Amino acid sequence: MLDIVNSPPKPSREDLPKDANLCEYCTAKCCQYIALPIDTPKTWKDYDDLRWYLAHGDVSIFVDEGSWYIMMHKKCNHLLPDNRCGIYDDRPEICRGYNTDNCEYDDEYTYEKIFETDWQMWEYAEAVLGPDRMPRRSTAGAIRLA
Repeated sequence: MLDIVNSPPKPSREDLPKDANLCEYCTAKCCQYIALPIDTPKTWKDYDDLRWYLAHGDVSIFVDEGSWYIMMHKKCNHLLPDNRCGIYDDRPEICRGYNTDNCEYDDEYTYEKIFETDWQMWEYAEAVLGPDRMPRRSTAGAIRLA
């Protein structure tokens, strides 16, 4: 397991030689999740579906440049303890197409919106659609829709 607490700080992009491979200094954020585009929610059913995704854990939904994405927080099976790719020469095409020009190396990436719990999604849905159909907790602790 990588010891992040005792690891030396990674150098800034500007402090590296111009021909340096950023991946040699990185924490492999791009290999720690999968993000796929999803349709922008428009109805209570759409928001309810997104709430279902979020109820499963290790899932986030975010909005970037107006587009919605579902993000599954799962590390690549081929990521080595030193954050290098264990199948670099045979890696999938999607990995080959990735470049470091706009990567998350700098730790400055933010989202327009990010949802990490089903209740955050419902609160947002209420703000967008109005309070017509917010979930209520039943006396047994289960969620019921109004």
